[in-house]
Amino acid sequence: MAKKRAREADGAAEAQDKMEEDSDSSDDEDFDMVNVDFEWFNFNEKIDFHGTKSLIRQLLDVDATLFDVSALADLILSQSSIGSTVKTDGEESDPFALVTALNVQEHREKKPMAQLIEYLSAKAKATPSLASVPELLSSGQHVGIVLSERLINMPSEIAPPLYSMLIEEIKDAVDDKEPYEFTHYLIVSKTYHEIESTLDIEERKKKKGKQDATLYYFHPEDEVLQKHAIAHGSYPFTKIDDAVADSKRAFQEMGVMPMGSMILIEASKFAGAVAAIGEYLSPPS
Repeated sequence: MAKKRAREADGAAEAQDKMEEDSDSSDDEDFDMVNVDFEWFNFNEKIDFHGTKSLIRQLLDVDATLFDVSALADLILSQSSIGSTVKTDGEESDPFALVTALNVQEHREKKPMAQLIEYLSAKAKATPSLASVPELLSSGQHVGIVLSERLINMPSEIAPPLYSMLIEEIKDAVDDKEPYEFTHYLIVSKTYHEIESTLDIEERKKKKGKQDATLYYFHPEDEVLQKHAIAHGSYPFTKIDDAVADSKRAFQEMGVMPMGSMILIEASKFAGAVAAIGEYLSPPS
């Protein structure tokens, strides 16, 4: 197991280095349960490029084509001590989840960050609840853009240690005079509405399906983070008309209409928000 940072060698962080998902099978169940060990690793540019790129593409959904995702993955991998990957088959395997924080001001001139700033600013300008975001992104303040994604079947209980370790790593980096003393965190995520499945393509284009006004979260922790935010909101993807909602049906006779999401939290309140995630999602002892 890779150590998260050198100063953690005393074992203080071992409690969060590994999570075991297990359940005893019983005679009255008609399926088998398996034990899975989740391991946390630093980003490794020699191993994690394709896995990181795949998860970021999933996070950006249909709008991933608007970005140089390869360059964004390289930027994430370039700061290996900030953020984590979660794997199940050792360090050489592909990540099933990740989290990182990128400094807007530090990377502003780099193409993937410039693309991200332009995209998020445009979406925020068109979303009243996110009106404060564009000015903040252009202000020169050190804003941390948090990118967090996992495979769809990963348990949400991995979120608390992912975020807790991110906070510790950022604290250690600041102690080491690295540029991670953020004023705000901007979490980029996804939400969705359920819509009636409309199999006829032409009819779908005309009607767009009957949309359920209820907002759902791909990441349950986002609902908690929003309670600590100074701004949050969802926005339609630019390329959504290129997607076929019926290919994303959520295990019922409904389609899924995904949307992008931003959650803006002041740095002074981020630790409290992460603690609340732990209370909400940590598995029972």
